[in-house]
This record gives sequence, structure tokens and C-alpha cells, in this order.
Amino acid sequence: MPINKDAVGSKGSARTWAWDSRDALIYALGVGCGVADPVGSELEFTTENTMGVDQKVLPTFGVLAGFNAQGGKSAMSGIGTYDPRMLVHGEQGIRLHRPIPVSGEITLVDEITGIYDKGKGAVVATKAVATLTADGQPLFELTSSVFIVGEGGFGGDRGPSDKTNVAPDRTPDHSVTYQTREDQALLYRLSGDRNPLHSDKKFSDVGGFPKPILHGLCTYGFTGRALLSALCGNEPARFKAMEGRFSSPVLPGEALTIRIWTGEGAAGTAVFQTVGGDGRVVINNGGFSYS
Repeated sequence: MPINKDAVGSKGSARTWAWDSRDALIYALGVGCGVADPVGSELEFTTENTMGVDQKVLPTFGVLAGFNAQGGKSAMSGIGTYDPRMLVHGEQGIRLHRPIPVSGEITLVDEITGIYDKGKGAVVATKAVATLTADGQPLFELTSSVFIVGEGGFGGDRGPSDKTNVAPDRTPDHSVTYQTREDQALLYRLSGDRNPLHSDKKFSDVGGFPKPILHGLCTYGFTGRALLSALCGNEPARFKAMEGRFSSPVLPGEALTIRIWTGEGAAGTAVFQTVGGDGRVVINNGGFSYS
């Protein structure tokens, strides 16, 4: 059965995910947090028992819901059959209604918002709404798209262009560089994504990579840290929304530089790119909203 293009608008069933302080700390370490970053202190994201420091949660922690929510079916289960080895994460966004608590539980419901024909493959776009169980109010929303190689050619709409959040041709207003660890993927996988592509060389060899690659959402987390520190003073309440397109894999041990441009649009918005150690763009068309 090929990709079911009529699945647009279909929703998954409710799934739940509960987390605690330890989960938030492990995630922070998985995306490179330490006592200090190039801009300011990150102690509140990595410690829960330091005098005078209350633990906070990185805003991008919410992306883990897609992997960790259980008890129901994802909307992706209704798009037809495909080879999961041919699926590549294309884009990721998160919009927060308020800071994520140190511990809590959410109910997650996702929906297929678009299925596009790119010829050599199909793009499937989704949106998920996370509701905090404690008060029944929305906590955050996730948007995502995946590219499935070999599933295009069905005559559908090609979808939107990649002309949003284009980086301007000038020096960035902020530039933050983080050095990833050689074992960064082994740390990040403890947060839920156990795909062996990120830990087993036999799998990465099949994909033509010199060694297991870093999770795209780990690179996304490093990028979110830079935006949070450079534009929000490391205050999660000021972090409103972030989106970007994955354009190249990253190897553990690479340096990541996040280039940030402000003043290109409305107040409280920025455009960003993340580049690898050799200067290639690894997250493109990045948009950020903050207060």
C-alpha cells in the first residue's frame, strides 16, 4: 500500500508522557549544557539542589514528547506503509504557551497537516498539541515534517517552498559556538531516541557515514540553547517559538556555530542558521520568536 494522500486531516489517538526532574537534567546534558556556556550560566538547567538556584527546563525539551508519548497511536500510523529506513527528519518546530515545568505529564494528540509530492519522495507534515494534565490547558505545540524517499510520484501538490526565514547576506548579530562531544549521541539517546544509526557503526556504515551520526534533534537542542542564551538571557519564559529545516547530518565531536540575525522582521523575531565545523549549513531557514 503506497502513501495514503487522503490521510491529511486525520488525527492520532491521545498519548501521554510523564517526566520528572531527572529526565530534564539528562536532556540538558544530552544537548551539551554545562555550568557555563559562551554567553551565560546554565547551572539552573543541569542542577536541582544548588543553594540559590532553582532548576529550570530547556524549552526544546518538549520535542521529546514525539518519541516518548505512549498509550495511543500516532497519526503517522494512518499514512500507509513505507520502509522506515527511508524516512528522514525534514523540519521541526516548537511553540510554547508557557515554560515547561520541572516535572509533569502531558496528553499529546497529533494530526497530519499535509502530504506533498516531491517526485523522489513524499513529505508528510504533522502538528501535535500537548496539554498539561494538571490543569487541562495547552503547554506547547510541535510541528514536524519527514521526507520518505521513494514514496513520491503520486501526482500530489509539491507543497510550500523553502523561502521562509532566509538568512540575510550580512554579518550575524550574534554568533555562538558549542563543541559537541565524541560521545554526544550516546548521551542524547538516553532521552528516548534509541535509533542505532546514532550508536552502532554497522548501521551508520549502511548509510555511508564514517561513524554514527548525531541526532538531528540533538543539534536542534544545541541551537535552542544558543537562542535562549543570546536573546532571552537564559529565561525560558521569554522563549516563544522556534522552527528550522535539517539540511545536513552532524558527526559527534563537531563544533556547531549558531548564527543569529535580528532586525529582519517584526520585533521579537530572529532568523538563524546552524553550521558545522567545516562551515556547511546543518539547520537552515531557522525562525525564532521571543520576548
